[in-house]
Amino acid sequence: MRIDAKLTWADGGKQSLTGFAEGARTAESDGYHGLWSAESAHDPFLPLIAAAHVTSTLQLGTAIAVAFARNPMSLAYTAHDLQTLSEGRFLLGLGSQVRPHIERRFGMPWSRPAARMREFIEAMRAIWTAWATGEPLRFRGDFYSHTLMTPFFAPPPSPFGPPAVYLAAVGEQMTEVAGAACDGLLPHPFTTARYLRERTLPAVQRGLASSGRSAENFSISLSGLVVSGRTEEEMAQAMHGVKQQIAFYASTPAYYPVLELHGWGDLGHQLTALSRSDSPDRWTRMGGVIDDDIVAAFAVVAEPDRLGHAIAERYGDIADRFNFYAPYEHDPGLWMPAIDYLSDRERTRP
Repeated sequence: MRIDAKLTWADGGKQSLTGFAEGARTAESDGYHGLWSAESAHDPFLPLIAAAHVTSTLQLGTAIAVAFARNPMSLAYTAHDLQTLSEGRFLLGLGSQVRPHIERRFGMPWSRPAARMREFIEAMRAIWTAWATGEPLRFRGDFYSHTLMTPFFAPPPSPFGPPAVYLAAVGEQMTEVAGAACDGLLPHPFTTARYLRERTLPAVQRGLASSGRSAENFSISLSGLVVSGRTEEEMAQAMHGVKQQIAFYASTPAYYPVLELHGWGDLGHQLTALSRSDSPDRWTRMGGVIDDDIVAAFAVVAEPDRLGHAIAERYGDIADRFNFYAPYEHDPGLWMPAIDYLSDRERTRP
């Protein structure tokens, strides 16, 4: 299992290229395999340029870039250039976002998201193929059409090939798209090992089968909730933070299926009602609804020296990449024993 980290913007907007470079250099020296940049209040691609410049082995990805805020051609250019600049270390992680953001924030069309996403990725791959081979670009679909590519606008073929494409998915339809059209899956953090085995993996297999592929070269990169700390006080703080995060996710109706699989369907409705109430302390109250059994299903709970083993036990047969999702204040060095443990497993694997 490869262990990844997040490349984030500094609080307060005080950020520099030097800061991104230092963060990437530290991640590489600490033994991380990959570094992922997210799209929220900032562009997800720009920090990776600084990271690529100062690292040599670290893979660099987006988790995620919003596909429907762009078009296949514009994203094909960006991904191609980052793959070239990083010398083959770029991982393109995509997500759909939700309808209100696509239509009202980005001003872009929304319809049949799973079908649109599959076609978006197929169109992007067709563009990369045209650049690599010099063959005419002739992609026509229900959502996108790309039929013009003159030599002046075609970049030279990348010596590293196209980047791997990962897709973030919650529902089974989008998960099937990941299996059908992508190199990897980014499951939503609001998941459990049981849900991954009983719902996510079968959907991936259906997608792979639809495109005549096997799971041998398919990657699953999991951002997993963890509760850890060196002292009882730190463990309690971590537990509180994770309970609040679980409650926030569980209040979203789209995520009810995960709860329902475990027989906790009523919990989702209860938390949704709380989130929509006028109570000034509703978010704190929501966290109080989450008990330790629910935390144990959604998060790996272990002290630092046992965390690596616990992650391997729970997800070792599911995910080949993992990053620590810790929604609480913590020392980044907290993860070093787990990184060492899981890296040793990687090196000794037959």
